[in-house]
Amino acid sequence: MNIQFDLLRTSRTLVLKELEGLTLEQIHTTPAGFKNNIAWNVAHLVVTQQLLNYKLAGLNCLCPEELIEDYKKGTVPTKTFTEEEFEEVKELLLGLPDTLQEDYEAGIFENYTEYPTSTGFVINSIEAAISFNNFHEGIHYGIIRSIKKFL
Repeated sequence: MNIQFDLLRTSRTLVLKELEGLTLEQIHTTPAGFKNNIAWNVAHLVVTQQLLNYKLAGLNCLCPEELIEDYKKGTVPTKTFTEEEFEEVKELLLGLPDTLQEDYEAGIFENYTEYPTSTGFVINSIEAAISFNNFHEGIHYGIIRSIKKFL
């Protein structure tokens, strides 16, 4: 499983690198042809990882409930982060993979509710959830890179 945690950390480091040099206005811009913006994608990564790994295991998520409601699957950008708020989201993005690994190694993921994803893949264990989340993060990393081309 260590490779999965390393992959998650690497993916998130790459996402943060894409944000370098962008203004708050740019990260909230939704280009024509897109449903969301860079800020939404970053917050969505935080939220989805928490829902797939913690909520489906019957555990409390480690990010604010308001963030979950605003950035879960099926939402669109409705809010604009302040610089301070977006820094908090980036801190979660960078820090939560370490917490996930610690919690996994501590064995807290004892139960898991099966979840059929929109891709047709059925998640039925924490290991499958961690792996699927990495796939999901790669999709959104690509979307972030695509959005940047239109800013």
